[in-house]
Amino acid sequence: MNPTATATTAVSSTTKDIERNLSLVRDEIEATTAKIDEQQIAAVTGQINAAGRIFVAGAGRSGLVLRMAAMRLMHLGLNVHVAGDTTTPAISSGDLLLVASGSGTTSGVVKSAETAAKAGARIAAFTTNPESPLAGLADAVVVIPAAQKTDHGSSVSRQYAGSLFEQVLFVATEALFQSLWDNDAQPAEQLWLRHANLE
Repeated sequence: MNPTATATTAVSSTTKDIERNLSLVRDEIEATTAKIDEQQIAAVTGQINAAGRIFVAGAGRSGLVLRMAAMRLMHLGLNVHVAGDTTTPAISSGDLLLVASGSGTTSGVVKSAETAAKAGARIAAFTTNPESPLAGLADAVVVIPAAQKTDHGSSVSRQYAGSLFEQVLFVATEALFQSLWDNDAQPAEQLWLRHANLE
């Protein structure tokens, strides 16, 4: 048998595999989302409403989720920036930094929070670990009770490497956006006018 052919042969999934794993992901997201303290997310909406500008910072997949949240906040007409983009200005007093790290120890994210704190900005953090350095720097913390990405033997989730945290982070930030929009008079058509047209 040709070893190369064997190595490149795709592993196929059965319908039963897909059905089982759709249920797994759905059920884990539902159970974990139900354990989030809604008052913690409400506190973040308060921070957003009080902020002059909003900055988001995260690494890896958590960072991608925060970029999606930044887009939705921009649709509301808020002044939003993504840390690391070439046009992102300096953060300062009166601004808000939204950050996410499952462990609460991701070095670049913690460093961003430290910089924001020194500049007098407020910080809102999403993490699994309320005792983490990131949570300690934050003015508002949303605890997502999911497994950390290095917790491979966790009974909290059967999914791989922090997937549950990232999935529930997306749900939490969507609920945050929806709550802000519920209290905003702008119709969807007005928000859509701000959608990117240079795609």
